[in-house]
Amino acid sequence: MALGLLGYKVGMTQVYTEDGSVEPVTVIQAGPCPVLQLRTTERDGYTAVQLGFQDKPRKNATRPEQGHVAANLKSKRKDARQKAGVQLLPKADCEPQRHIREFRVDAATVEVGQKLTIKDVFEGVKAVDIIGTTKGRGTTGVMKRHNFGGMPAAHGAKKVHRQAGSTSSLCSNRGTGRPKRGLRRAGRYGNERVTIRNLTIVRVDTDNNLILVRGGIPGPNGGFIMIRPTNKL
Repeated sequence: MALGLLGYKVGMTQVYTEDGSVEPVTVIQAGPCPVLQLRTTERDGYTAVQLGFQDKPRKNATRPEQGHVAANLKSKRKDARQKAGVQLLPKADCEPQRHIREFRVDAATVEVGQKLTIKDVFEGVKAVDIIGTTKGRGTTGVMKRHNFGGMPAAHGAKKVHRQAGSTSSLCSNRGTGRPKRGLRRAGRYGNERVTIRNLTIVRVDTDNNLILVRGGIPGPNGGFIMIRPTNKL
């Protein structure tokens, strides 16, 4: 995984390219993201960079959230650990963050407290992967969830037009009377983590921390996303 940024989906629009064609794009607000913590193999068993996004008012943050970023927060436990000779982790010395995520990368290139921007991460990058949560559509039927064709609309079909139809062969041929696993049925649709890979970067606005990528991304306008340089060739 490459080091990326956190952000949110602003919405979709269309822009003109240099050759005069129109590109459908999604506008993404990405960063700036302060580096909150560096994971190391010796202490944590893996290497990663922990980033935060969007400041949270301190009056609304819990004490653990404040202590995760504040360097001068008074704490009896911190004083006791210092007296015992325990080396404390460096703090970012910033406001508490609303969103915190980790990227499994080598942490040698960044420092705690450093603020990463689009220019730092995506300079020279042509395509990105975007991770988001799809829109939750609640409990839906098989036609909406799995694109089933439904039952016939004539010849005596009554109030069964959107049902799945017979599944007896799928249920009974196990020999146990139980249905097979993984059958496509009605149920919860959406609200799942999805990664859209290899989206082309159409335009970058470093002054306003905006990235325009070609095509759509998961989630509603204002939804939280993770964006990183693609690993797909």
